Parts: sequence; structure tokens; C-alpha cells
Amino acid sequence: MPYDALLPDAAGAPIEPSALVRQRVDEARLRQARRTRTTRAELNSQLAGSALALACLLDRTCTKLLHSAAQRLTLSARAFDSVRRVARTIADLKCRDDIADEDLAEALQFRADPLMASSRDLRTQAF
Repeated sequence: MPYDALLPDAAGAPIEPSALVRQRVDEARLRQARRTRTTRAELNSQLAGSALALACLLDRTCTKLLHSAAQRLTLSARAFDSVRRVARTIADLKCRDDIADEDLAEALQFRADPLMASSRDLRTQAF
């Protein structure tokens, strides 16, 4: 989400009111419940095994992105699955049936450890 989207507009009102956020979350949870009604899982965070594989299908671009990131970030199998679950939730919040590469990229951003960045990297970033 762009930083500007987090700031209030000129009138001081938030860009996305809490009621709309709540509505998106409720809709995402309904999508999850419909998708997982034949499994024990109610939420994406509870998906495992074949249910996870079915709910988190990735196209070729997403698969390449995830494999590349898994190697670069040295993701464990648990972290690899966690990224897929988070990407599925992001897609649900955006009312998407499929996980897009931008959903996966956003999920991967949550895995990045800012403490791993060198001080040189931090000095070269524009704040």
C-alpha cells in the first residue's frame, strides 16, 4: 500500500474508513469459509496439505517468484507454506479468486527481516 494512502485526505478523513475495512475482512472470511467448507479448516491460516495446495494454486509467474524468493530468503518448508497462506488471504481481501503475483510479492514482504539489512543498505535508501 502506498504511504500516501495511509495519510488522511485534505479534509482530514481517512482514505479507507474502518467500516469499509471491516466489510472487506468479513467478505474475505466468507470467501475462506466457502472455499474450505469441505475441509476442517475454516481460515486460510488453518490450511494444510492438499487443502493448502488447492486453495493456493499459483500460476507459472507466481511459482517462479516464490521459488526464487524461497532460495534467496532461505525459507523453510513451514515459511514457504506460510507465504502461500498469507498471499491467499491478501487475494481474498482483494476479492480475487486466484493469487496474483502482486499478492505473493506483498506476502513475501512480510518475510523480509529488516534487521538483516546492512547499515550501508539503509544509508542508500531514500526516506
